[in-house]
Amino acid sequence: MGIGRFDSLLLLSFGGPERPDDVMPFLRNVTEGRGVPDERLAVVAEQYALFGGKSPINDLNRELLRSLQGELAARGHDVPAFWGNRNWHPLVSDVVETLHTQGHKSTVCLVTSAFSSYSGCRQYHEDLDRARSQVEGAPEIRRVRVFWNHPDFLETAAELLAESRDKANLSKQTPVLHTAHSLPVSMAATSDYESQLNQAARIVHELAGMEGPNEVVYQSRSGPPSVPWLEPGIDGRLQQLADDGITEVLVHPLGFVADHMEVLFDLDTQASGIAENLGMEMVRTPTVGTHPRFVSMMVDLVEEAAGLREDRPTLGDAGPRPDVCSLDCCPAPSRPPRRVSQQP
Repeated sequence: MGIGRFDSLLLLSFGGPERPDDVMPFLRNVTEGRGVPDERLAVVAEQYALFGGKSPINDLNRELLRSLQGELAARGHDVPAFWGNRNWHPLVSDVVETLHTQGHKSTVCLVTSAFSSYSGCRQYHEDLDRARSQVEGAPEIRRVRVFWNHPDFLETAAELLAESRDKANLSKQTPVLHTAHSLPVSMAATSDYESQLNQAARIVHELAGMEGPNEVVYQSRSGPPSVPWLEPGIDGRLQQLADDGITEVLVHPLGFVADHMEVLFDLDTQASGIAENLGMEMVRTPTVGTHPRFVSMMVDLVEEAAGLREDRPTLGDAGPRPDVCSLDCCPAPSRPPRRVSQQP
């Protein structure tokens, strides 16, 4: 039982509250050690209240885990699959304990983050290392490579963009805003986050057959205004497009793999409301979610890490990321940001 040298699989994500009473404890977990007062967290909690005090991310990960299990079984891999979170139950520390208790020795880990940055990549490594250090005899846990430039990720995104355009009867000349989570400039400077996003956006745009203007814009920033974050923000860019006479826009959440809170609130609620007030038609494309091609890609990555396949396909000129990141990859910024929103 297993897949190559691995005897188990772990799907690792950010986590989110499941009921109203979970919201403030969850936000305190996210901001632990950053000195964010409850008054500020209460503002963010109001966003969750709009959705019944529940984030969709856990249900989305349960669905993704079921899809992964189905794909693994279809390929003849009999491997137990687990799911854990960084910031809410099931916490990764508890899942590592379960893996140990059940006798697992070597686990392959899929992280629900496509791009490289401290918060989207290295911090997951740190959480895994911390969880393993607390369990004597914990299994080895090996992550698959970061997949931002995998053909099946980019082609799935392009397919969903083209489908959304055609369903809304929009022109190929329609401007496209490819959105991603903003980061403090100090954090972005320690990774390839911006360059990866820019190249991915260009590739997806071409694959989708779009012919109009496009750019990467950012959303979901938090923290004090004195701390510089990546720009331009989507809200300001929508205003500028309206000022230029643009009446239709496609918004593509390239930096996210699921329709969680930052998509539902920051885009479907806030940005959509801004566009409506500006008299602009805004069409938001779906994220890759549990699209069969994306799920198949995730299992391909597991097979890569397990030594069962030698091809490591990519698009663009950056080449495949290593399975094991270097020690100086995506280091934490010198002054950690006070972020309270949900990371992709």
